[in-house]
Amino acid sequence: MTHSKVCLVIGAGDATGSAVAKRFAREGYTVCATRRSLDKLQALIADIQSAGGVAHGFGSDARKEEEVVALVEKIESTIGPIEVLVFNIGANSPNSILTETARRYTKMWEMACLAGFLVGREVAKRMVLRPDVQGTVGPSHKGTIIFTGATASLRGSSHFAGFSGGKMALRALAQSMARELGPMGVHVAHTIIDGAIDTEFIRTTFPERYALKDQDGILNPAHIADAYWMLHQQPRDAWTHELDLRPYMEKF
Repeated sequence: MTHSKVCLVIGAGDATGSAVAKRFAREGYTVCATRRSLDKLQALIADIQSAGGVAHGFGSDARKEEEVVALVEKIESTIGPIEVLVFNIGANSPNSILTETARRYTKMWEMACLAGFLVGREVAKRMVLRPDVQGTVGPSHKGTIIFTGATASLRGSSHFAGFSGGKMALRALAQSMARELGPMGVHVAHTIIDGAIDTEFIRTTFPERYALKDQDGILNPAHIADAYWMLHQQPRDAWTHELDLRPYMEKF
């Protein structure tokens, strides 16, 4: 087994997840990135490697307990200790409450919250047993767990009952984990991404919002990643649990 410091990104999509992976790779972390389809990770892995970083891709469904347990065990036993976990699964699929189905609603909750619980639990079980993570962050800082939230984590909106239900549940999970694991040396943070992100989803679904990109009116994934790196670097006497990020012109 190697002794690389590992950043595990669950849901390394083409925007925020990939940006976070690249940011931690630049800082010398071995990146382990997951998506349900391994093929969709090839571009990210190639980009990190071409820049001199180390990255591994895993096809994994974070909603399935046995896959999560196997994934974390494989990384810990063959690559290195997971020092940073970023849970970044989206699950945003708007629909009217009048036509929403139980299957879709359940799937969104599984993606947004159940998966966060499964991955967070498995990583936390290992973090709390470590005396320190190679001394890279600070005394008794055993690791960082960051959950990506959204505007829907704070309030429900028309056509977003399923997404908001899952994201609010994820926020409650993050709060509970922070209060339990913080005194054990694990920094648990929850980010509120309150605004549109520069993604293909926003470009095609909300073109009028995407048009604000030239005015810095939507979030740049690289700048979100900078905030995640900052959270990981915080000393334990000044940890942030919840951080909100939004464009300067966003109403809130």
